[in-house]
Amino acid sequence: MSVEKILSEWKKNSYKPVYWLEGEEDYYIDQLVNYAETHILTESEASFNLAIFYGRDAAWADIVNACRKYPMFSDKQVVILKEAQQLREIEKLEVYLNQPLSSTIFIVAYKEKKLDARTKFAKLVKERSEFLSTKKIYDSALPEWVNAYVAQLQYTISPKATMLLVDHIGNDLARIENEIQKILINLKTRTAITEEDVENFVGISKDFNIFELQTAVANRDLAKAMRVIRYFGDNPKAAPIQLVLPSLYSFFSKVFMIFGASGADDAIAKQIGVNGFFFKSYSQASRTYGYEGVEKILLLLHQYNLRSIGINATRIEDESLLTEMVVKIMM
Repeated sequence: MSVEKILSEWKKNSYKPVYWLEGEEDYYIDQLVNYAETHILTESEASFNLAIFYGRDAAWADIVNACRKYPMFSDKQVVILKEAQQLREIEKLEVYLNQPLSSTIFIVAYKEKKLDARTKFAKLVKERSEFLSTKKIYDSALPEWVNAYVAQLQYTISPKATMLLVDHIGNDLARIENEIQKILINLKTRTAITEEDVENFVGISKDFNIFELQTAVANRDLAKAMRVIRYFGDNPKAAPIQLVLPSLYSFFSKVFMIFGASGADDAIAKQIGVNGFFFKSYSQASRTYGYEGVEKILLLLHQYNLRSIGINATRIEDESLLTEMVVKIMM
């Protein structure tokens, strides 16, 4: 079952006795848990009929006993188990899953991992609950996710503003959502988010960021690349090397894929998982460096990633490391 389907049913006051929410993407699990905690019961009902447990501190027997209670002054109660992956003897919940009460809505948030599907307990969970398994969204799908989220709120966002957010924040949907909400509060009567808004309200420079460094390297523009790297050196929090190197590696990995793709630009962009608006930069890099050049760049990025964490190298400032690497890339 999807997040949207579960929320839709809850908004219609349609509930199942047990919901098991698991997987690597906390954002969707938190979305459902927060809704259940604040919207299923009224404030007065929640005083008597909302019980919240945390896996690290709870005992399975206490959770089962809470689920088996009957609601007071209401036709339903909500029991939420947060951080369920930390609950000792979680398999003992089997005794309740086999005979849940229809008046109890039991929600289990099993985050950052999944049950071993081969076990008897995992099979029982899938059989006896409304089951949701979440996956981390692919980096290539983040721009589309941002655009869809903004559109859902009846706003628009420019392609460059989207890339600034995605490149700076990475695969953290909750943080992306928070930053977008911060921007929207400051838009006042406007309905379009620009790169200037991202710069002003999130604190990401529209001229000195990972995306601009990526473009400079793609164009073999050493002077611009050095200006961006100097900015990173003066503002270490703007783009830590641990974000810069994976971003460049992802970019050139997709550039490398161009050599095995065929068709028009739009078709190739789709094949390599790139937004068509930004394909020009990838295409430019493929022409600038060629097959062997891109292959060399990927090897250099791997080597400098190891050096950045102290493997096969003495400690060196991030700015110096990036400068040395970019010069070698453009040689």
